[in-house]
Amino acid sequence: MNLKEAVFEATAITKTYDMGEVQVHALRGIDLTLYKSEFVVFLGASGSGKSTLLNILGGLDTATTGTVQYKDTNLLHASDKELTNYRRHHVGFVFQFYNLIPSLTAKENVAIVTEIADNPMSPEDALSMVDLADRMDHFPAQLSGGQQQRVAIARAIAKRPQVLLCDEPTGALDSQTGKVVLEALAEVNNKLDTTVAIITHNASISCIADRTIHLADGQIKQIDINHDIRSPQEVSW
Repeated sequence: MNLKEAVFEATAITKTYDMGEVQVHALRGIDLTLYKSEFVVFLGASGSGKSTLLNILGGLDTATTGTVQYKDTNLLHASDKELTNYRRHHVGFVFQFYNLIPSLTAKENVAIVTEIADNPMSPEDALSMVDLADRMDHFPAQLSGGQQQRVAIARAIAKRPQVLLCDEPTGALDSQTGKVVLEALAEVNNKLDTTVAIITHNASISCIADRTIHLADGQIKQIDINHDIRSPQEVSW
């Protein structure tokens, strides 16, 4: 019996896109459970379905069939308003490209989220958690790529989300900068008990996760449990 608290339970989910006369089957019957405080890597090549799955878990897209349960909420049957509230209050997103507002400082970029959240941490605390306390008054153009990505992480975690979903967060970074970003994500996972899910094509990142979920052709092919979790600095890029 698994005593861990389930955050997501997905059952037999499919996603089909109609492209004119052609149907694209992005997901082909996914069964998946993610747990509170878990650190998970979704690993697969381009076209494997990992981005589609992440978007469905985050309420950015809906499954064609199946059940997607977030705690007591069935996301498949949620209204647009309910999905908006779900994204606003429960989920943080980190993307490959930082999507920062150039005319705002790091602190102001984070404050955009804290102003609409129910129980946010302060922008200062969020930036301190990703080791950017000394850069909070800098504009994005004054920050390196890794620093900008950490601002994006601070923005995502400032509302204290239950789940942090990350789409190739190190994809645009060099190896050493990528390790710094992974350290920030591991810190969030440890200190906030946030469930962190990363999608990537970089297999080496798997060593820092509790589980690695391998996807191909819209299906889960294999799930590896990591009994020897490494620090981000031990990632062999």
